Amino acid sequence: MPFTSPVALPRRFCGCYSRGVAHETPTKALLIALHTDPSPCIATINRLDPEHLCFFIPEALRPKIEADIQPNLAKLPKKWDWLITPDPHGFGASYKAINQPLNELLKVWGLAPGELIVDISGATAAMAAATSLATIAHSSQFLSLKPALVAGEAPVGELVIINGMAHTWQQDNPWAEAAITARRHACDLFNRGAYEGAADAFRHIEARVSGGQKPLYHAFATLAAGYGAWDSFQYKVAWESLKAAVKALDMASVFGGPPGLSGLVPQLKGNLGFLEKLVMDPNEIKAGLAGDLLANAKRRAEHHHAFDAALITAVRALEAFAQARLFKEHKIKANDVQPEQLPAALQEYCRSCCLDDVDGKYKLPLVAQFRTLAGLGDPTGQSYLAQWPQMKTLLDAAHRSPLGHGFETATAERYRQLVALIAKVTGVTESSLPKFPILAI
Repeated sequence: MPFTSPVALPRRFCGCYSRGVAHETPTKALLIALHTDPSPCIATINRLDPEHLCFFIPEALRPKIEADIQPNLAKLPKKWDWLITPDPHGFGASYKAINQPLNELLKVWGLAPGELIVDISGATAAMAAATSLATIAHSSQFLSLKPALVAGEAPVGELVIINGMAHTWQQDNPWAEAAITARRHACDLFNRGAYEGAADAFRHIEARVSGGQKPLYHAFATLAAGYGAWDSFQYKVAWESLKAAVKALDMASVFGGPPGLSGLVPQLKGNLGFLEKLVMDPNEIKAGLAGDLLANAKRRAEHHHAFDAALITAVRALEAFAQARLFKEHKIKANDVQPEQLPAALQEYCRSCCLDDVDGKYKLPLVAQFRTLAGLGDPTGQSYLAQWPQMKTLLDAAHRSPLGHGFETATAERYRQLVALIAKVTGVTESSLPKFPILAI
């Protein structure tokens, strides 16, 4: 429906108006790319009521805008700027004239992503292409104002009258389609272990899509941030984030959502259950930690080829298996052990070598933990001793790595050998480890 500008406003253009439609919610910023008759801009500017306004025009059009547009506006924008193209019919010249200058201008304006509206109705093809390319990252609305006959017999949009001619007003968000490509990029970041980068990419999309799409991408951003927290051992933060994300994505899957979402949600719920069990475990020594450490080592190796980090994390996982076994089966805390709890052959060793000067507690190192298990008849400890000839070489490699106590970079082969030995000693299988999802949405 058309709208009416205030009747008291003096007009130097004849009949530039719309009827029957009230002003919309004030717009933060409006960019108008223009080459010819500026009179339709009056209806656009009065309707959108932008705080910031910028014209992208050839220099010759500037005096006409100053003389004919400004006096006919219901309200002047707080800031008014110009970007000048030296060649309105040249894409390269127009893109150079708008791309970097617009970025600088938007920084000065202090706009949030998606707050820029773009009007390319009166631009040349070259200017429109340059404007679209330069603004796609900043805008969530492109509008067009066309004579109704040009729009076709059944125009999409609403009717606006300008100089006695019917025009169609249409607003479109390019991110309805651009989000698909951007979403795939965000998923690729996630699948390569760049969880914070993926969260930022999803937030980038969230700020630009419209309406009901915003909660979906907010949930994906929360999900990626949650897995980033999990990857950094921030289990409670990860649990809270995944709870919120899974709830939103579960609801979205009921109403369709992007392809692959319905198959993703069950895996997310499985991960959420693992985190809940780990976070809610009241014991000081948490049985689930060892498997998660081993899964973390696997991600270090596969995603980043960070084999020093993978090797050291795998050694810690091996120790966590021993600590959990000692506590669960024998009520022994490896970091606060009483010598009398140990097999007789290890008691004197504990008293003489395992006292911590900082807190006065007896603390068993990794090898002593497994020897204790073996001395107590535990099969895990006995399996460890059986593998000791191979194990000691791999533990030495971890010790000599830059993240251990030395200067020799660990190799992929040493990491893989250690993981295989851990599986033999502990009986852990890859299928029992928590797995981060592969996003394919």
